Amino acid sequence: MKSTNHNSKLAYNLFCSIAIVFILYILKPVLVPLIFSVILSIILYPVVVFLEKRWHYNRVMSTVTALVLLLIVVIGLFTFIGFQIKDVIDKTDVYFVRLSELFQEILQYCETSFGIDKKQLLQDRSLKIENVVKNNFSRIGELLTESGSLLGDLFLIPIYVFFLLLYRKFFVEFIHKAFPKKDNAYLNIILNKIYTTQQNYLIGLTTVMGIVGLLNSAGLLLLGIENAVFYGFLGALLLLIPYIGVIIGSLIPAFVALATKDSAWYSVGVIGVFTFVQLLEGNFITPKITGSKVNLNAFVSILALVLFSLLWGISGMILALPATATLKIIFDQIPSLKPYGFVLGEPEQEFLKSKSFARLLVWRSIRKNK
Repeated sequence: MKSTNHNSKLAYNLFCSIAIVFILYILKPVLVPLIFSVILSIILYPVVVFLEKRWHYNRVMSTVTALVLLLIVVIGLFTFIGFQIKDVIDKTDVYFVRLSELFQEILQYCETSFGIDKKQLLQDRSLKIENVVKNNFSRIGELLTESGSLLGDLFLIPIYVFFLLLYRKFFVEFIHKAFPKKDNAYLNIILNKIYTTQQNYLIGLTTVMGIVGLLNSAGLLLLGIENAVFYGFLGALLLLIPYIGVIIGSLIPAFVALATKDSAWYSVGVIGVFTFVQLLEGNFITPKITGSKVNLNAFVSILALVLFSLLWGISGMILALPATATLKIIFDQIPSLKPYGFVLGEPEQEFLKSKSFARLLVWRSIRKNK
């Protein structure tokens, strides 16, 4: 009987998990801009509170002012990016000629060193430089199209942010009414932890991106790479996509160096600069600035990145860590879900030490025999 109940409960949990994933996938056009709006609201909340307390703005005026400031920053950022992209597009003909020459040199090297007939290689249409470039640009176009979906709700997101900030106390009251059996202080602890974690993560991420952008730019300037500041901060901006963003950010200026410099070592130097800065960021900069505010272990972080990217694409990759960190906070506060919160977090140092682990096994075996 117990086995039947256990199997029924397992089947029910599996069905609920599949249903939740399906709903999240179907509701992507609604949920993604809404979650981004929540994140922006967390960023703007201190500004709104400052305007209300220091300048005695009413809630509507403080919210509108904060939104206008955000829009000015966003418009300025995208204007700068637009001018830089235009400059790169204007030089594509030069890049294309140089890359074509390099491609011919590579084919000649293969023919000389390995005896591979260059004409035979050129018969393969997939190896022609025109097709290689076109295929890559088509993929880049797909990437930009998907990235554009993040900005496609530019009209809705400010509206969401406005009402989230305007009705913030109203929504908190709704959460209290939605869980009447829970103590108000208990719910406030969870909400405060979620807010503090997300705010610290966002502030820390912004600071890290600024430092990484400066280091990247300095390295590219020393190598004499065109548009060094743009590519340096572009690589920093791509830190929003954990683990993968730095690879994309380094390959773009590496290709530019390959197309504009007379030696391929400049391209290797670019990758070396980004790799060195990434090592600094991962081992020194981020731990010092953000600490353990988003207390997720590396395995869970990578797994969350993969799963959210399958679920929501590039948007999911950006939201993976904040969403998983929020889930961990909720799991830690619910007794029945604490094991899941435990496995999401960083393992305690004692569990990584062989002697401590051995003692734990001995202690458990003794307890079991008793």
